[in-house]
Amino acid sequence: MTELLEDVPFGGATLNPFVIVDDAAGLIGFVTEVFGVAELTEARTPTPDGKLIHAQIRMGTVDLMFADRLDGWPSRPGLLQVWVRDVGSVLKRAVERGATMVTEPTPFYGETTLGRMLDPWRNVWWLWAPAPGQPDPVPHWAGGGTDTVFATLDETLRSLADR
Repeated sequence: MTELLEDVPFGGATLNPFVIVDDAAGLIGFVTEVFGVAELTEARTPTPDGKLIHAQIRMGTVDLMFADRLDGWPSRPGLLQVWVRDVGSVLKRAVERGATMVTEPTPFYGETTLGRMLDPWRNVWWLWAPAPGQPDPVPHWAGGGTDTVFATLDETLRSLADR
C-alpha cells in the first residue's frame, strides 16, 4: 500500500520541487519568461523585509515553489526536468536571460530531444521534447557516438561542487 495521495487538492501533483536561492523573485521572472508560464500571485508570501518565504509557479500539473535564502540557510537550487515543445527555442530564451547552455539540443533515446541549461541561480534544467521518428543515437561504446550527454552534465556539476 502506498502512502502517496493520488487525488491531490487543487489539481496539483503528488511531488513538487522547492528551491531556495538568493533573489527568488529574479528566478521567478526568469522561469515565467523562459517557459511562458505565470506565477500564482496569490501564493506569494513575503517576509517583513521583502524576502520571499514562499512563491510558486504551476508548470503543467506540478508546482515549482521558491523561497529566498535567509541568513543561516544554505542555498538549495534544484535539478529540474521539464517537457517542452521545442528544446532549442527554450534554450535560446534562457541564454538570452543569462543561462549557460550545458547540453545543446541532442537526439536521445526513445524518440526525444534533450537539452540542458544552468540558470544564474545554479539550477540545472533538463529540457525534453518529443521527436517522433528520430533514431536513437549511437552510444560511444558502440563505436561511433560521443558521450556528449553525460560529459556536459558531468563537467557542469563538477564546476558547481566547490561553490
